[in-house]
Amino acid sequence: MNTLEANKAVSIFQESVLDWHKNESPHKNPYPDGSLEATLYQKNHIDTIQWHIEDEIRRPDIALEDVVNLKRKIDKLNQDRTDMVEKLDDFIIEMFRSASPKPDARLNSESPAWLLDRMSILELKIYHMEEQVRRTDKGASIEHIQKCQNKLDVLLDQRLDLIRCLDELFDDYARGIKKVKVYRQMKMYNDENLNPSLYKNQK
Repeated sequence: MNTLEANKAVSIFQESVLDWHKNESPHKNPYPDGSLEATLYQKNHIDTIQWHIEDEIRRPDIALEDVVNLKRKIDKLNQDRTDMVEKLDDFIIEMFRSASPKPDARLNSESPAWLLDRMSILELKIYHMEEQVRRTDKGASIEHIQKCQNKLDVLLDQRLDLIRCLDELFDDYARGIKKVKVYRQMKMYNDENLNPSLYKNQK
C-alpha cells in the first residue's frame, strides 16, 4: 500500500478487532512485516489488548498486586501505542515527500497518525457498544439498550466524520494547502534516563 485511504484503514482496524475477539487473545498479524497494513493492524491490536486490560483493572475484587501488574502492562502498551503511531507518521511523511507546500500552507495541530489513533479506538467503542445493544440478559433493560443505541448512533456518525477528516487532510497535503509536519511525543515516564523516579533509584 503506497497510499492510504481512510476507509481502508477503518476496515483493517475492524479486522483486527474481530480477530482478537474470536479467541480473546493475541494473534498473528496477517499482513507482510513492515508494511503499512501490518502497522495499522498492529496498532489496533495493541489498542484492543489495552482496552480489555483497562476493563480488568477496574474490577473491585482484584488484589492490589494484580492492580500494580496490570498498570505496568498498561504503561508498556501505551509506549507501544505511541511507537506505532510514530511509525504510521513515518509512512505518511514518505507518502507526501514529493508534495510541494504552498508558501501560505497551514499546519495541522494533529498529525495524521494521531487521527488514525482516534479512529482505531473508535472502532473498539463501536464494537463494544454494539455488544451492549445486542444484550439479552436480565441485566440489560429496555432503557439500557436504548441508551446504548443512542450512543452507538453518535459513534457511527463520528466514524464518518473522522474518515472525512483524514481524507480531507491527505487531500490538503497533496494540494499543498497544508504541509506535513510531525511532532514526536517525547514520552518520559518509561525512560530510565528521563524519569527522576527511575534514575534516582537506580542501584
